[in-house]
Amino acid sequence: MDEYSRFVDWDKMDVSAQSQDTKEITSTDFHELKQLARQGCWAKNHCLRAKVYHKLISSIPCRTVTPDANVYRDIVVKIVGKRSSGSLPLPEFVDNSLIPTYCLNAEGVGAVRKIILCVANQFPDISFCPALPSVIALLLHYSKDEAECFEQVCRILACNDPSKRLIDQTFLAFESSCMTFGDLVNKYCQAAHKLMVALSEDVLEVYSDWQRWLFGELPLAYVARVFDVFLVEGYKVLYRVALALLKFFHKVRAGQPMESESIQQDIRAFVRDIAKSVSPERLLEKAFAIRLFSRKEIQLLQMANEKALQQKGITVKQKRQNVHLAVHAENFKSEIVSVKEMRDIWSWIPERFALCQPLLLFTTLEHGCSLSRFYSHSEGHEPTLLLIKTTAKEVCGAYLSTDWSERRRGGNKLSFFGTGECFVFRLQPEVERYEWVIIKHPELASAGSETENHAQPASSSLSSSNIPSDPSDRLSPFLAARHFNLPSKTASMFMAGSSECIIVGGGDGQALYLDADLNHGRTSHCNTFNNQPLCSESFQVSILEVWGFRD
Repeated sequence: MDEYSRFVDWDKMDVSAQSQDTKEITSTDFHELKQLARQGCWAKNHCLRAKVYHKLISSIPCRTVTPDANVYRDIVVKIVGKRSSGSLPLPEFVDNSLIPTYCLNAEGVGAVRKIILCVANQFPDISFCPALPSVIALLLHYSKDEAECFEQVCRILACNDPSKRLIDQTFLAFESSCMTFGDLVNKYCQAAHKLMVALSEDVLEVYSDWQRWLFGELPLAYVARVFDVFLVEGYKVLYRVALALLKFFHKVRAGQPMESESIQQDIRAFVRDIAKSVSPERLLEKAFAIRLFSRKEIQLLQMANEKALQQKGITVKQKRQNVHLAVHAENFKSEIVSVKEMRDIWSWIPERFALCQPLLLFTTLEHGCSLSRFYSHSEGHEPTLLLIKTTAKEVCGAYLSTDWSERRRGGNKLSFFGTGECFVFRLQPEVERYEWVIIKHPELASAGSETENHAQPASSSLSSSNIPSDPSDRLSPFLAARHFNLPSKTASMFMAGSSECIIVGGGDGQALYLDADLNHGRTSHCNTFNNQPLCSESFQVSILEVWGFRD
């Protein structure tokens, strides 16, 4: 065995991990390291992986004063004393996390607790870090002694590169990451998200487990492969792998009865036993096949979620108001949708707004069929929810991310605005949520040129082909420009309004048009994905409601 075997129980390890086929990794080029990590070039040799980890972690930019191995040797006796390592209490910030053994021997399992306590002593600003036990247990595999492991963990925690996010250390960062993951699931794993909504009263409670899937439930061979890439590419890798896990869970378990009392427990069990279904290589292959947002875009989404939590005063751990509580049955009354249907809609909206409750702003039953009154009651609210019931008893609607007052930028002409968080949906006769696309309409060509080239009209259908060629130069379509004081050109075209009509662009070729009297509407759609239309191509409005979001 090698010099990094002190804490490893080799009887429990996969024989392939003991391969002696070594090939030193000398490259320092990011793109080359990225490819080597994804290919698992140091995954088959324990000693090589330890040396690569040491090299990668040593290159992390850190605070000027970062505790090292000598600090550990100085403080460990004072902190641990004569107590047995198994009886050492864990700090509150690990949130009762499981300490995975990861094929560690008895000395290694005890060392995890000792290192956690010493980290807590040196990092008093850490308030919430449930991933820490798993990270320490993993790094002990590739450390010569406890002090070396302590130093590597400290370097990860003390990273001061604002562009290189590694491990969440506050509840605000952790919770906003859970919300961000929920937003990404809603975007990239819609089938799995539907399953979560159907089987769970609180989808965010399910998604709050996402880091536990990676740092707690995932077997050693898998989490080590994830960590290989994580040390090179950063936090985004974790989102990718968690999304892939959810996709595989849905593929393997969809249509089968639950094996436990909750979907949370079922997912945890699936991840623990993932070797029965998926290899580490297949898991990573799936993760990197997801065309995820750029790192910058995900950071902006995380910022928006953090801001929403701060505005709510949610900066320390507490029970999040779940979807069923967000729409109170006793306080909610709509002539179009039931409480259950509104809760279904609530599960689709961005997590930062799911913290709010619905507030009725406008209804044709009370305010009449006037577009000007529609605007006057809706303006000043962002986002809003549009609900329509037709005379044929069809029910459809739209989630609108941007204040309707933005329409004034185009003067008297129809102007485009909004972000990619907008979407249209249908509730009756069948439930369907349509992904966003950019509005294109030949009749509005002049309006497009009047609004900072927001639109490039080309056809009477809706298309996503108008997205700028370099996605790194624009905001994520999930985010409103106002959150970041960015120029209006970063906004997209998903809503349009004038004194004569409104248009809402949905996805998969779906668009909704309403005339000025709010009595007549029509839809435009294509059948690229064989989706059912939003509603009748031409329809009469029976009732229309606009809902806002109340703190």
